[in-house]
Amino acid sequence: MAADSHYSQILRRLVESDEWEAIFGPLAAKLNEVGWVDELKHTAKERAREMPTVHFQTLLAELEAKGQESVPAAVKQETMQLIRTFLDKQFE
Repeated sequence: MAADSHYSQILRRLVESDEWEAIFGPLAAKLNEVGWVDELKHTAKERAREMPTVHFQTLLAELEAKGQESVPAAVKQETMQLIRTFLDKQFE
């Protein structure tokens, strides 16, 4: 099975079990608390102003890469631990 398939299956299980909300809610709150959301919004506005014509897909690709790179390590680790705990419960 490819990694994309595993990701899709895990995401499906998270959503179906309502665990997605239990993980995503605190993640969004933490990212907002540390200013990550505001920084990404600011970056999006600045980058859009620099583009002669705003192309949503191009802007999204740039922001996605920056967003993934800029998530604080502590937030990543905590979120990954929540996902691992969920997976451990699934495969007991």
